[in-house]
Amino acid sequence: MDGIIIINKPKGITSHDVIYKVRKKLNIKKVGHTGTLDPNATGVLPILIGKGTKLSQYLTNHDKIYEAVLKLGEKRSTGDVEGEVTEVKSVNVNQNIREVLTTFIGKQTQIPPMHSAIKINGKKLYEYARKGITIEVPPKEIEIYSIELLNINEEEKEIIFKVHCGKGTYIRTLCEDIAEKLGTVGYMKDLCRIKVGNFDIKDSITIEDLDNEEIVLKNLIKEDIFK
Repeated sequence: MDGIIIINKPKGITSHDVIYKVRKKLNIKKVGHTGTLDPNATGVLPILIGKGTKLSQYLTNHDKIYEAVLKLGEKRSTGDVEGEVTEVKSVNVNQNIREVLTTFIGKQTQIPPMHSAIKINGKKLYEYARKGITIEVPPKEIEIYSIELLNINEEEKEIIFKVHCGKGTYIRTLCEDIAEKLGTVGYMKDLCRIKVGNFDIKDSITIEDLDNEEIVLKNLIKEDIFK
């Protein structure tokens, strides 16, 4: 079996866990993925199977679309729901949130979060963070193509937005930056990746679907290169 299968990754497992499950359920040794998702994130995870792994280098620079839930009024150590609350601040949800969101469209620099897999001096940033070590992280250039407000939950002090962005954009950091522009603090409460390049969540299957060979073969993306 050779090709690409799009998995809708559930919450609570790593991208590596998905690879392990694909290997085991499909009895295939050569399996890889493009673009990891954090354990608490859900959504599109393209899985490369067999000869499909040869395409890995061509599939890592795709732009992505996410739907995110930003919780306002609380700052967390990791920038997401996993971290400890480090700051609490008042929130005014009656501001013009749409205008604030549009200020993030375009090319800009972003400082990656300490709890990320970027390597500095041979070590991943989260390895420093786990030891309580904070180091200077150089900013990276990113690009946000569009950002759209989907909903505001005034009672929960949450905003839900959709963002179309380029490679290397950290939505955790974006959430914190949006909160700062709104005059408060915040963290990424929830994240779903709904598209990676041309791979859309509507074309994905679940991990449970891997037990059904008919579903797998029906959704397997093949190209001439695999023949």
